[in-house]
Amino acid sequence: MNIKKGDTVKVLSGNDKGKTGEVLEVIPKTEKVIVKGINIRKKHVKPRKQGEEGGIIPVECAIHASKVNVVCSKCGKSTRIGISEEKDTKIRVCKKCGAKLK
Repeated sequence: MNIKKGDTVKVLSGNDKGKTGEVLEVIPKTEKVIVKGINIRKKHVKPRKQGEEGGIIPVECAIHASKVNVVCSKCGKSTRIGISEEKDTKIRVCKKCGAKLK
């Protein structure tokens, strides 16, 4: 997977199409990512301890990695990611402007 935790991504399809957010978690086994503020669902929580409150809380759910593109920090556009080698290390680069991605 080309997407990493901390990347800023733009959603390509679905209910949140066009929105951007930061990747909170990457799940490589299922090729899914959890993005801050995207794909929010309501979760019903039951109080477990004495004095703890229950209720309905909003939770970010996973979205498939193919539905998001990384936003380049230099050009500000959503782009595919390329790999280039520099001093025996692989680095991610923007396909549109060629800038290094963190």
